[in-house]
Amino acid sequence: MTEDEVLLGLALTVVLAIGSQILANRLRLPALIILLPVGFAAGALTDIVHPDRLMGPSFSALVSLSVAVILYDAGLGLDLRALTGPTRRIVGRLLLSGVVLTCLAVAAVAPLLFGMELSVAVMLGVIVVVSGPTVVGPLLDYVRPDDRVRRILIWEGTLIDPIGGILGALAFHAIAAAEPVHLGRGYQLGQFGISLAVGLAGGVAGAALLWFALRALRLGETLGTLAQLAVVIGVSAVCDAVRDDTGLIAAIVAGLAVANLRGFDVPTRRPFFETLVQLVIGLLFVSISATVTPASLVPVLLPALALVGVLVLVVRPLVAFAATARAGLERGERAFVGWMDPRGIVAAATASAFAAGLVDLGLKGADRILPATFLVIVGTVLLYSLTAAPVARRLGVVVPDGGRVLLVGGEPWVVGLGRALRSAGLEVLMWAGTGPERTRIDAAGLDLAEGGLMATAVGPGARLEGVTAVCLATEDDDFNALASVVVQDNVEGPVYRVGPSPDAPGVVAPYTGGDILFGAALARRELAERWERGARFVVRGAAAGVPPGHDLLFVVRAGLRLDPVTEHRDAVPRAGDTVVLLGPAGPGPRPHDPAGPVRVPPGPGGPPRG
Repeated sequence: MTEDEVLLGLALTVVLAIGSQILANRLRLPALIILLPVGFAAGALTDIVHPDRLMGPSFSALVSLSVAVILYDAGLGLDLRALTGPTRRIVGRLLLSGVVLTCLAVAAVAPLLFGMELSVAVMLGVIVVVSGPTVVGPLLDYVRPDDRVRRILIWEGTLIDPIGGILGALAFHAIAAAEPVHLGRGYQLGQFGISLAVGLAGGVAGAALLWFALRALRLGETLGTLAQLAVVIGVSAVCDAVRDDTGLIAAIVAGLAVANLRGFDVPTRRPFFETLVQLVIGLLFVSISATVTPASLVPVLLPALALVGVLVLVVRPLVAFAATARAGLERGERAFVGWMDPRGIVAAATASAFAAGLVDLGLKGADRILPATFLVIVGTVLLYSLTAAPVARRLGVVVPDGGRVLLVGGEPWVVGLGRALRSAGLEVLMWAGTGPERTRIDAAGLDLAEGGLMATAVGPGARLEGVTAVCLATEDDDFNALASVVVQDNVEGPVYRVGPSPDAPGVVAPYTGGDILFGAALARRELAERWERGARFVVRGAAAGVPPGHDLLFVVRAGLRLDPVTEHRDAVPRAGDTVVLLGPAGPGPRPHDPAGPVRVPPGPGGPPRG
């Protein structure tokens, strides 16, 4: 290729990778559904989007290092405290039974479907074992299953990737050696153990280097991100040079260490690193799918669809049934685990890395590994993307549409607000930092989050499971302001905070952005003072209107969607909505009040919520 062709090819690959992800975001689809056909079309319709020609032999190495960066980022999002008890047992069983049953099933049917010899069928079985966080995560974000199911599937998808990569390398070298492998003598187990040891050693070394860079040198966000990138790539490359595909284990172990060991000073928000990972994912999918030619797909189209049917309808349900037996999951949760196993980037990378080598060995059917894997990825992702949400709803494992509102604070008026929101039909979870406030919340009968919730929420890669809106209303205006920035990326919905008083001596609260509840006239101090003078929250149907002297705070829409009044936007009630109001204050404080919301009797707005 000429220099101009290389330049245009690289530029077009980047544009297609980013454009596909933007389009997928606008269509509310997993990016993989757009990336794979776009890359395939680019490879078929142009002569410049061909990674093997653009980068030559270095393409395979770049794929391996890119996958290592992706898995390191996935490791940052794994909290070992959540992998306990039944979850740990289920994930372990899914990994073991999934690898064994998938390999056996594919090895049994692939020779009949694709006309390949047994050793090549085993290689294909090892390749399609993997799932991956880059596919599972976006699907679960779209479906929103309950916390327990989400944790199980995310852990399985993340941990199966390095296992599948190592098994692929072992299978390839066993086939290429053309020597019988004596499983009875523990050969494969021994080889796997060696690879695991190399990967773990690399992960420990990477964790030590990251501790030095992030803890000892106290690097800031920009240099800290660059240090992480350099360590992950360097350690993964060394491990892969020592033992094929062990860099994947090293990357995920390093990510787990940074996320779970005390002492690491990792920036909570990593916009550059997260952007880099998204770019890498897009480039990999476009590049790998561009290597698949239309001519190679035609002979394997129907057999690949049959293989997808075997994997989805037979293998995965059996794996899930065996792994979740007597594990404490509900029937719907077990069924949904059995209906979620899409293939992703590691399957494509492994097929791309080893298929050409097997073709060079002249093995029958080796040329069908890459197109078959491509179709399995497309088929499983498309099938699960279209069916996961309705299946989850049918099985009853979806978080309700209204979601859960996290109300942070424990002053009396905040507790009263929590009871009012619950009276409006919302699920309310509260958190407070001091003992008396937590006691007050508990006495009001509201759900109280565990003490470490907010500390967890601001951790790297943290996620507030099931929380669809956050309202920050503590006595510390600066805490509210900072938390509104930090927590924003860790919840599915918006983050709001009550406004600071105009004369409050805040350091950052007056100057920090974010959605401020109720406008400047109802700042935190004003709300607390009105509560002390007897003002109470009122819940009523929207059709009854807003009485004089009352302030509109929230509108609860159909489907229990919370629509608050903010500093820059008014919430307009419509027929069928429920409104939460703050009533007028009296001349002085009330000596005793249970802090309950006032419920208006049935009227034009419909029955009261309770």
